[in-house]
Amino acid sequence: MPAQRYSRLPILLWTALLACHQAAADQSISDAENQLFIADHLGSLPNSTVLSYAYAKTGSLEASREDSVHVTISPAKPGSGREVRVDYLTGAQRLELPPIGAASGNPVILFFLERDVREMQRLTGGQAAYFRKRVRMALAAAAEVRPITFEFAGHTVPGEQITVHPYRDDPLRKRFQHLAEKAYTFTLSDQVPGRIYRIQTVVDGQPGAPPLISETLTFIGAQP
Repeated sequence: MPAQRYSRLPILLWTALLACHQAAADQSISDAENQLFIADHLGSLPNSTVLSYAYAKTGSLEASREDSVHVTISPAKPGSGREVRVDYLTGAQRLELPPIGAASGNPVILFFLERDVREMQRLTGGQAAYFRKRVRMALAAAAEVRPITFEFAGHTVPGEQITVHPYRDDPLRKRFQHLAEKAYTFTLSDQVPGRIYRIQTVVDGQPGAPPLISETLTFIGAQP
């Protein structure tokens, strides 16, 4: 199976959804949306920085898999801001999108979510656009944001954890009941280069059994 190749459209779709939520009923951007999509995650990082993440998929539904993700910040080109390229997974699972110009937010979030909604489409027969909308609606109106501390690089650091269940109250959940309790958890901290420490989705299995699906992206280092 070839790598998943797409245009810049998926990134534009996530951005458009954010704009729609902001305009709807004169509502402001939620704290969760601001932290994930608006905040400057990359501004303090020098040019030529490479952020590396470990990807792991486990669970009883499909075979386990480990892989890697790299976010490369390149120097600015004349007349434009810095360019950010994301190498998201490898082989048949690789998600390819064009480099992002003048990026300030960490695009690894958008890549994780875009691949996730396409996996939801594959597993359920639904449409990625529908799942994409449900995730953004949940982040806009139903996200739990709480301060936490966690261990990073041998130290206890402060951070935030954002959790959403986009499909728990979905009117169409009967069509994908086995995945409807899927939880998305984002762990962030200013002490982590690129600010994203971990992104995880989990679909629990039967009580006492392993999860049906668990996918985790965890920061492992920055170079240089």
